[in-house]
Amino acid sequence: MLLELRVAELGIVADLALVPGPHLNAITGETGAGKTLLIEALELLLGGRADAGLVRDGAGEARVEGRFVDPERGDEVVLSRVVPVEGRSRAYIDGRMANATELTEVGARLVDLHGQHAHQTLLAPAVQRAALDRFAGAPALDALDRYRAARDEERELRTELDALGGDDRARARELDLLRFQISEIDRAAIEDPGEDVTLEAEETLLADAAAHREDLAAAFAALEGPAVDAVGEANAALASRRPFAELAERLRSVQAELADLAHDLRLAREAVSDDPQRLDGVRARRQLLRELTRKYGETLADVRAFADAARSRLAELEGYEARATELQGRLDTVRVRQGEASRALSRARVEAAGRLADAVTEHLRELAMPAARCEVLVETADPGEDGADRVTFLLAANPGEPARPLARAASGGELSRAMLAVRVVLSEAPPTLVFDEIDAGIGGEAGIAVGRLLADLGRRHQVLCVTHLAQVAAFADTHVTVEKQERESRTVASAGGVTGAARVAELSRMLAGVGESTHARRHAAELLESADSHRQAGARRG
Repeated sequence: MLLELRVAELGIVADLALVPGPHLNAITGETGAGKTLLIEALELLLGGRADAGLVRDGAGEARVEGRFVDPERGDEVVLSRVVPVEGRSRAYIDGRMANATELTEVGARLVDLHGQHAHQTLLAPAVQRAALDRFAGAPALDALDRYRAARDEERELRTELDALGGDDRARARELDLLRFQISEIDRAAIEDPGEDVTLEAEETLLADAAAHREDLAAAFAALEGPAVDAVGEANAALASRRPFAELAERLRSVQAELADLAHDLRLAREAVSDDPQRLDGVRARRQLLRELTRKYGETLADVRAFADAARSRLAELEGYEARATELQGRLDTVRVRQGEASRALSRARVEAAGRLADAVTEHLRELAMPAARCEVLVETADPGEDGADRVTFLLAANPGEPARPLARAASGGELSRAMLAVRVVLSEAPPTLVFDEIDAGIGGEAGIAVGRLLADLGRRHQVLCVTHLAQVAAFADTHVTVEKQERESRTVASAGGVTGAARVAELSRMLAGVGESTHARRHAAELLESADSHRQAGARRG
């Protein structure tokens, strides 16, 4: 819902603020007062084309801001558009820079413009199809749910079937490759994921065994004789000297440690063997493991995991025929269900299309389009996410004319009335609906019918209607007048709400062209009284 609209330096608008009500809002004023500028300002907020010619003479840029309640987010959103005299326009969403496309995406769920504008979401084929489904109710919506569920399941089954192995040649090649890979890894018999680290240490030892033994022997000889004896003599010298008992104890510990170390050196020397055959075996094993990690993973653990995955894939491929037969059977069943749901959906749409067209046509006759005819065409199309139907709303606005798609079948005023008739019949729409030129070419009782329908629509949505008819404006819950005045030799437009006597005067002006006609004032009061009765009756029905 639009909470507030601010317009600055746009056309004859210097600075204008509009705070519409939540229901039906009528925007009136003399021709050229600036009413259309408010519609153009809204269109700019919704991503419409920015024309530098709209900027007020003498100003550097025009600025439009709108504060809305976003039905999806449940909170406020502020859209802004700046149109400079030179350069490209700028757009903002909640103060964040955006582009016109983003404004259009956000605006599509906030506002629908009807009239000589191209923003109407209801002109989109997908929206018309969804609107028909909602009008049809459970028969269409349930069939659509079944169709979508079957389509999703079909997609999953096809993906699984495709993943089984492609064509016969590709599957045979993959089977051979998997068997080779598994055999190669199994022959290596990797039991310890850390074997490569252990072998590296063993190779280092074996590669220089003679030198290792020689150095260990030298170390043992140096330690076994002089070192142990020297520490023993030092210990004996201090053993009976009580002041140096701590030092003597440390010497005894060193002597014991040296003895243990000499023992370990001897064992290490004896353990080192010069075994060229073992060395060759270690090197060959390391080369094999390096080759496996080069092919199948960075570590031996990765190689073993690769083998496990390959075995699983091999089992899948070897069981391809059985699995493929099972999946194909399920796929055939799902396709049958999808076809049944698609046909049920088409039947529901075709059945509802006639009822929807009749209901809209009936309202068109109320709106001074007695010869107009609405049709809802349901045609077979390629299956998609929403079924296998193409839905088009058609309108024959005048006698003898063929029905054409809404966007190409009517003038601005006729299109606005057609969209009003459709919106009254349908239940769902963006929260704010804007109608411009809806009263073009009508008056009298037809104008009253337009006002009543707008009032009915205003109970479900916020409606903004630019109108020249008092019969329409009288039904508004909020009445805003746009006036132009001369200030400092410049024409300036302003807008403000009217109530009470001021509203009667405005309706009187719209009826008679002046505000002082007694007859017009009486007629205006009667219109307001009639509209109030309609509003109260609607409230009781609601």
